[in-house]
Amino acid sequence: MKLLTYLQDGNEQLGVLIDDMVYPIEALHPDLPGTMNMFLNYWDDSFPIAQAGEMMIREGQRSSNKGILLKDLNLLAPVPFPASCRDGYAFRQHVAAARRNRKVDMIPEFDQYPIFYFTNHHGIVGPGHVSCMPDHFEKLDFELEAAIVINRHGRNIPAEEADQYIAGLMIMNDLSARRLQMEEMLLNLGPAKGKDFATAVGPWLVTLDELAQYEIPCKENHTGKSWNLPMTCKVNGVQVSEGNLGDMDWTFAEIIERASYGVNLYPGEIIGSGTVGTGCFLELNGTGKLQDPEYKEQWLNAGDIVEMDITGLGTLSNTMVAEDTEWSILKLKK
Repeated sequence: MKLLTYLQDGNEQLGVLIDDMVYPIEALHPDLPGTMNMFLNYWDDSFPIAQAGEMMIREGQRSSNKGILLKDLNLLAPVPFPASCRDGYAFRQHVAAARRNRKVDMIPEFDQYPIFYFTNHHGIVGPGHVSCMPDHFEKLDFELEAAIVINRHGRNIPAEEADQYIAGLMIMNDLSARRLQMEEMLLNLGPAKGKDFATAVGPWLVTLDELAQYEIPCKENHTGKSWNLPMTCKVNGVQVSEGNLGDMDWTFAEIIERASYGVNLYPGEIIGSGTVGTGCFLELNGTGKLQDPEYKEQWLNAGDIVEMDITGLGTLSNTMVAEDTEWSILKLKK
């Protein structure tokens, strides 16, 4: 099932994508919650009813005259107001390449435990425009990722059980203002202003039953589901990145296990995979300059269109838009 959120009469509306048509959730059953957050909070009751309703529409047993063409809708983030947003660091290839490009050894702790950072859950956006301040365009970068959404309350969740807490997968673009990020991380407190302005997710949330056909074994000595899902990123129609979600070393289940240690997880929380290998300009530029000192760095500019595609999850398209201001926090440095 593909669950999405769109704007209707100024309010968010939960819908289901069937082929090229979107059906409001009440078309599947009148008693289903009308927003994604409510649907996630009552997942165990709501999801089976929604599945049955979707099947009836597909088989023509229920009227389909309430459908709206996907192209006519203004899509929001699938989870417009997530309870939190964590982002992992699960692809060894990306971590190793980034460290090699900085001429430092691969950090052995990567193979010992999964890590994540918290980003601004109020900065979540869906498909469409991403507003950026002048300082954000100082080395503005995309990051090609996937993300999960939590569908049940849990605490101290073992990895062996953690996949039961995943509602589904969606595309994530963990946008990064690299100059801000690199300057503030010199103080060893993690990313903040380089990350908090926007994280794009969407265009819809794909439930795990629909992704069963793509399941593959996870990496050796790891636990949890893995999926063979090719990933690409294009900037202004030119492909710049390619990877596969199946290359994750740490699984989402293992990240959930660590995230929930001594902590309550709640429905509607987002957890990203971290960047796939070759999945950002920072890595690509570093590799290019390592191979050719004359390599010309690439960064995102105002007006650029970033399109991320993951097999089974759709295409997330965002346009970088400059806010009409000259205000700069970089100029405030002492």
